[in-house]
Amino acid sequence: SPANCKIYLKCISFLHIFLSTCSCLFCCLDAKACPSGEFMCANRKCLAAVYVCDGDDDCGDGSDELKCGSPLTCGPNHLRCNTSECVPLMWSCDGDPDCSDGSDEGPDRCGGDGAPYLHRRANCTAGEFRCANGECIRLTWKCDGDPDCKDKSDEYDCPLLTCRPDEFQCGDGSCIHGTKQCNKVHDCPDHSDESGCVNATKCEGPLKFQCRNGECIESSRVCDSVKDCKDRSDEPKKECGLNECMINNGGCSHICMDLPIGFECQCPTGYHLLDKKTCGDIDECENPDACSQICINYKGDFKCECYEGYEMDPVTKTCKAEGKSPYLLFTNRHEIRRIDLVKRDYSQVVSAQRNAVALDLDVANNRVFWCDRFHRKIYSAFIHEANDPSQQVPLVDSSLQTPVGLALDWLQHNLYWTDSGDKSISVVSVDGTKRRVLINSDLSEPRAIAVDPHHGFMYWSDWGTRAKIEKAGMNGVDRQVLVSENIEWPNGITLDLANRRLYWVDSKLHLIASVDLNGAHRRTHLSSADTLGHPYSLAVFEDRIYWTDRDRAAVFMANRLTGQDIQALAENLNDPHDIAVFHQLRQLQGPDSCNLGSVANGGCEYLCLKAPQITEHSPKYTCACPDGQDLGPDMRGCVPALSSLKPVSSQESKALVVFGLVCAGVYLVWRNWRRNSTKSMNFDNPVYRKTTGEGEEDEIHIGRTDAMGHHVHHHPFPFGWCCAAKSRLVAEKDASCHKTFRSKTLTHQSCKASACHAG
Repeated sequence: SPANCKIYLKCISFLHIFLSTCSCLFCCLDAKACPSGEFMCANRKCLAAVYVCDGDDDCGDGSDELKCGSPLTCGPNHLRCNTSECVPLMWSCDGDPDCSDGSDEGPDRCGGDGAPYLHRRANCTAGEFRCANGECIRLTWKCDGDPDCKDKSDEYDCPLLTCRPDEFQCGDGSCIHGTKQCNKVHDCPDHSDESGCVNATKCEGPLKFQCRNGECIESSRVCDSVKDCKDRSDEPKKECGLNECMINNGGCSHICMDLPIGFECQCPTGYHLLDKKTCGDIDECENPDACSQICINYKGDFKCECYEGYEMDPVTKTCKAEGKSPYLLFTNRHEIRRIDLVKRDYSQVVSAQRNAVALDLDVANNRVFWCDRFHRKIYSAFIHEANDPSQQVPLVDSSLQTPVGLALDWLQHNLYWTDSGDKSISVVSVDGTKRRVLINSDLSEPRAIAVDPHHGFMYWSDWGTRAKIEKAGMNGVDRQVLVSENIEWPNGITLDLANRRLYWVDSKLHLIASVDLNGAHRRTHLSSADTLGHPYSLAVFEDRIYWTDRDRAAVFMANRLTGQDIQALAENLNDPHDIAVFHQLRQLQGPDSCNLGSVANGGCEYLCLKAPQITEHSPKYTCACPDGQDLGPDMRGCVPALSSLKPVSSQESKALVVFGLVCAGVYLVWRNWRRNSTKSMNFDNPVYRKTTGEGEEDEIHIGRTDAMGHHVHHHPFPFGWCCAAKSRLVAEKDASCHKTFRSKTLTHQSCKASACHAG
């Protein structure tokens, strides 16, 4: 300011400093006029225009508050103080004066004498609870296990509500059945049963705000004077409206970004936050290849460590599993074979199979499970006895069409499988006595399946019309899509539970990729049409990826971190399909949620299934009934499904009978006309789909006559066109043979040809 100005000393709010256009809110007293945009008081002082008619005598003579018209009005969520200030309505009667005159805590509004009971309010609304000290809180917060009244009176005289292990506890303490969590319906009064479900667990990005209690709300609802988080963490008084970046750049070394609550330090391109405020070079741990498992970053250096059960190799600096040597088991169409990954021993485990496709293991009990698609059965046997047909126990031998994937829940002792024939995902107890279809909608071509019994989730691939990889609870709830872009034929999937990632092979795109278990942080490990001809299944252990390739009839491995060091473990195979690693660290032990207490099988009459652990209040398990039955009122017993009890009226029965007779008559007439009018020969077209391996025979031999021998043609591609050979017309006396051949699209490796003879 000019040197001849007189300094006018005045105490103002700290925030006013940044709102004023004057340097320090003092102006020249003897200047002829105030700068443009400022207000001149009667005493010739200059004020910023924002201080005029703000309910505060800033001039000192009251001239800035004259001729102001109607009093200042506040918004619907704000309270007007006696001094005309506006403060958020929720700040009134909270024991902390926010109006400069304390009128937001006065006895006329909050009751009492205004001294020790400033937080009282004369009356609470219908949706509020009046605390013993007069404070008003939301009615739904009463008896929710979290004291909200300052005197904790909202948690007095509350019933002791304890939920069963198969139930979900709402935020207000009430209980609902576990299957109602994350069903897209608000069953709890406080809607807590749908909190944290599906994408709500991903509270990331500038448009989301995560409350301290884990809830996720829109960032636009932060600091809007309305409490959206139950713990009120979205409306902290001291942080809302405060720009921390104005003070020493928030302590950030480079860029300070102000947020509705708090602030965030950012770095320019090429730099990375070493801590929350200081930018430095990109640290080594950002590189996923830096360490085998755990990477700890230091300034200028980093350190690698291993998870429990693994030890660091002093030479390669990779994590190696402790205990016995791991080995591979894989299906080879007519057999199951074993490869020791240390000694490289190669042996047969199961023989004399017709079409063994999928398998999984029970490491603790040394058992192997597999399905034979020719017999349409799922078998189980101890590994050392599996080659003896008398020791092979059929677990599922009915109502199977095309089983293609198996996954064992080794904690709750249930076996899951996918069936591409009836497009379903089912579960059966390991003794084979109880089974149920879990999912049979929105499935096109389900293939591989994997489970995480510690957290209660299952994962599966679908290579149908809209290829994708999905995730759901092991009881079938909370279904969600993990991967749906840049994916074509996701044949095999596997879980790396130690590093919390899901891997898959894509036979169409010729790649191996992975994501974390929420579908984020996607990474391609290997992509090559030359290396990956037709990968079908894969397994991950330590730093290695193992996979089968049907085009190359071999089993390969490579480094999962770099995609390098590719080696063939077994070649010249018949038709390799599924693959699994046998080692105790692949199936870490834990509690059986269905048998934690004194009640066996969780008190369930039929199946007890692990429930997804979405929040700390999630049920440990839920009960399930056989197909055609539903859970009874106690949610443990089974009763006939309502749809199966619907009676059929006599008129409907008669209509069905008449319709059936008409259809049968039409069919008989058509068949008779067809037989009399056309003489033709049709050739069966055995379906072979490269991605499913549905052909049950190794090859088809077609011969015109015994003298001409056999002719077999192997097409190098999974799909091909086959041309029918034109028949020769053979005349014998007055009889003639007319053969009609139809051009067909065949998806098999062989073409059929034939000639007709007189007969």
